[in-house]
Amino acid sequence: MVFDGILIGLIVGFIRAGFRNGLIALSNVRIKGGLIFPILLILQFAIFLLQGKIQFIADYSGYFFIVVYIAGLYLLWLNRFAHGFGYIFTGVALNFLVMVINGGRMPVSLEAASVLDPIYLEMLKSGTAVTKHFLLDNSTKLPFLGDIIPLSSPYPRNQAISVGDVIMNFGMFLYLQKIMLEQKIRTSLVET
Repeated sequence: MVFDGILIGLIVGFIRAGFRNGLIALSNVRIKGGLIFPILLILQFAIFLLQGKIQFIADYSGYFFIVVYIAGLYLLWLNRFAHGFGYIFTGVALNFLVMVINGGRMPVSLEAASVLDPIYLEMLKSGTAVTKHFLLDNSTKLPFLGDIIPLSSPYPRNQAISVGDVIMNFGMFLYLQKIMLEQKIRTSLVET
């Protein structure tokens, strides 16, 4: 879900700041541990892809996701003073919390999951889905923090998201707007 906040933030930022200013701003981004963020995203995708093929990864994928979240939270904490990073940290922390207390998996409501692929929905119902999700039920702890918000048309992708995802993406949007518009202001001051 973080990709949506980045994409929307970039599109709006380029519109507001201009393409050239936006590119300059992005090329000057410096965050602590910045190169580790893409590695963590790649690790999440690798776990997601391999858990259906390697039983060991399937058995322990919840723990692997928790380790990735802990590393991500640490990096976000290091950057907490950057504009928007407080929101990003809070959103990730909420997702982490609900996953940790539910055995390393993210609960998803049946209503929210109904916008997903029908085959995936059936796998969730039968308990055979090998992903970081499980179908929310009466035993789920903090269900309101799970993926309970369905997104579908006119949104370009069907997905189920959490309150933490919304907060995290809001923070990413704020961060991108700040850095891209600051560059526009610097450029306009130099030109005058």
